[in-house]
Amino acid sequence: MSDVQKKVQRAIDELVESGAERGMQVAVYHHGEQVIDVVAGVADPDSGRLVTSDTPFYNFSICKAAASTLTHMLVERGKFGYDTPVVELWPEFGAHGKEEVTVRHVLSHSAGVPGIPLSTTMEDLCDWGKMCAAIADSELWWKPGTQIGYHAYTFGYIVGEVIRRATGNPISRVLVDEISRPLGVAGEIYFGMPVSEHRRLARLEDAQPPQDAAEMMSSMPPDLPMFKAAPMSLMPTAALGNRTDILAADIPAGGKTSARAMARMYAAMLDSVDGVRLITPARLREATAVAMSGTDEIFGMPTKWALGYSIGRLGSSSDDASTSFGVGGAGGSFAYGDTASGVACAVTKNRLTPDFNSATKIVGIVTEALGDS
Repeated sequence: MSDVQKKVQRAIDELVESGAERGMQVAVYHHGEQVIDVVAGVADPDSGRLVTSDTPFYNFSICKAAASTLTHMLVERGKFGYDTPVVELWPEFGAHGKEEVTVRHVLSHSAGVPGIPLSTTMEDLCDWGKMCAAIADSELWWKPGTQIGYHAYTFGYIVGEVIRRATGNPISRVLVDEISRPLGVAGEIYFGMPVSEHRRLARLEDAQPPQDAAEMMSSMPPDLPMFKAAPMSLMPTAALGNRTDILAADIPAGGKTSARAMARMYAAMLDSVDGVRLITPARLREATAVAMSGTDEIFGMPTKWALGYSIGRLGSSSDDASTSFGVGGAGGSFAYGDTASGVACAVTKNRLTPDFNSATKIVGIVTEALGDS
């Protein structure tokens, strides 16, 4: 076991033993070779089932990166372009003046379509046709490409429907065919996960009681844009993420994955992994260049996005870590790649915290050991 793997193992063991975390995985690749594969804690507290390297976790938004990567692969094959209007593939999407929204706008969270109806239920999220119809019928919040704001739920449905229209297959099928099976992780990364596989999942738990989170939300100004983008009942919680219907449905704003599968995907963007490279070096440069930056219109903080990935990494600003690209997930999971160092890293966990403290600690250890090499 390498020194850096020992340090990471010790760190996650301490996080679990202290009660800060329940179960964790960390996987790191360096120039296409796996250098860290560690786990700690339990996947299911009720049964005592331990976390293993192939345990899938519902990590919410970190799987947006898989949807983005599929998009780049299809652009490379000429199925559509970054500047293709979404309406060319999905005519119904053009309602209410959305004809100018392009694939580039969607990937950079500048499309101006960040909201789903406030009447949306958990059951609605699982109904692909209903969600796509609602999004197609929505109105723009801003002129496409002029502002940036996180498209929490809509990103997944829009990208997923573009992929479905271009390929004739649902995004869950395309994920298997193009990423998970070629990379040998077909049992470790999903959008919609077959019910027969749910027994393998890590069970989520909330670090904060739901009532505490509700009180925190109620103390915020009610006119914040985030409260208009989705009903509070659909905020990421253990109750939502443990539901059978949510787990089985294609909701590509999130997904179920092991750290190993997610790190392996980023690694196969940066380099060849066991003979598989997902996109060319030229495509990688275009996909990870800054596409849009500014104040996030939904959450109010500075943000910088490439085409489907946020720029920067935990513990560093986007300027200091401008070669890092990735996506964090509600509850504290995080995954990224770095074009300068060749590092691909993923941290997954089943205790949903309101911060990224645990992942930041792990990323710091990895960066110190491998970040400049």
